[in-house]
Amino acid sequence: MSNLVIIPTYNEKGNIERMVRKVFSLQVPFELLIVDDGSPDGTAEIVKKLQAEFGPKLHLIERIGKLGLGTAYITGFKYAIAHKFDFIFEMDCDFSHNPDDLINLYNACITGGAELSIGSRYVKGGKVINWPIDRILMSYFASLYVRIILWINIHDTTAGFKCYKRKVLETINLDGIKFIGYAFQIEMKYKVKKAGFKIKEVPITFTDRTIGESKMSKGIFKEAILGVIQMRFSN
Repeated sequence: MSNLVIIPTYNEKGNIERMVRKVFSLQVPFELLIVDDGSPDGTAEIVKKLQAEFGPKLHLIERIGKLGLGTAYITGFKYAIAHKFDFIFEMDCDFSHNPDDLINLYNACITGGAELSIGSRYVKGGKVINWPIDRILMSYFASLYVRIILWINIHDTTAGFKCYKRKVLETINLDGIKFIGYAFQIEMKYKVKKAGFKIKEVPITFTDRTIGESKMSKGIFKEAILGVIQMRFSN
């Protein structure tokens, strides 16, 4: 089985090398695709130096400018499909997602019957560390709002730590995905659910970044709230 972990980056020089080395140290063999949006801090240059050490296991796509989280993942998904990876993962570079949990997401698909596994903060055993209480409540109730509006039984609807079987991404019309911010994460889950694939949530501990700056903004949050309404009443 071939496994590809997709990590979008923008100004992650403080995290990228440590993340690459950690993923390649795991017992399950993963390849890595870094999709860098023209980071002015030299993130892509660090990846290129690491390619000399890790060879073809470490892939890099460089894009010009910040084009959005969703488009970065769509670019990565298409790359994964073209190169016939069996399992495609997505995660953040800032260690808010623990790389060790990649194995739990993988096992949920390999032995647990899932076709999409989600690293969830809001199922039994899931936790959030280093977030202020107002942000925890905002995230929790945003997921509850999504569940009610879209009628989907997923507790962590905005989660960005996931594993897809390739056939799921081959089935979804990736060019038809409309949103580029956090609403992208909701839209992908909604499309997967509507297509009838089996989804399983895996408890994780989410730890807020300690190096670099958060990419969250009011515009991203607004897109997610309004985007859910559009999803519910679109064809």
